[in-house]
Amino acid sequence: MSGKTASCTCGQLRIEVQGEPLGIGVCHCLACQQRTGSVFAALAAFRAPFTITGSATEYVRTGDQGSTFRFRFCPICGSTVFHTEEGDERFVSVAVGTFADPGFPAPQDSVYECRRHAWVQLPADIARYERDPP
Repeated sequence: MSGKTASCTCGQLRIEVQGEPLGIGVCHCLACQQRTGSVFAALAAFRAPFTITGSATEYVRTGDQGSTFRFRFCPICGSTVFHTEEGDERFVSVAVGTFADPGFPAPQDSVYECRRHAWVQLPADIARYERDPP
């Protein structure tokens, strides 16, 4: 998966990542549900370097464990594309759907299972966490 590009719906905001994902997961927390407009967020983490093209609007949110995250979304079409943790630019989390690749690997982790909608079915071998893992 080297040199993979993710983009917003209109194509104005893009991020190019290198190498294989460090991890792929889904988050069922209420903030991710509201942020995505879906019942969970699907994210893939990649190591820097990554290249951003286009302009982004940013939203900063503090998570349950005190970490602060900067979410970037397209100011034209509104698609959330990626986010980073404040003070740690070694990694980027990219919304899996922005790769527009139905063959993208399945998630390995599911966090905030306590908020998962009962009808959501995930792979049987996925690691599950009631909240954020330590």
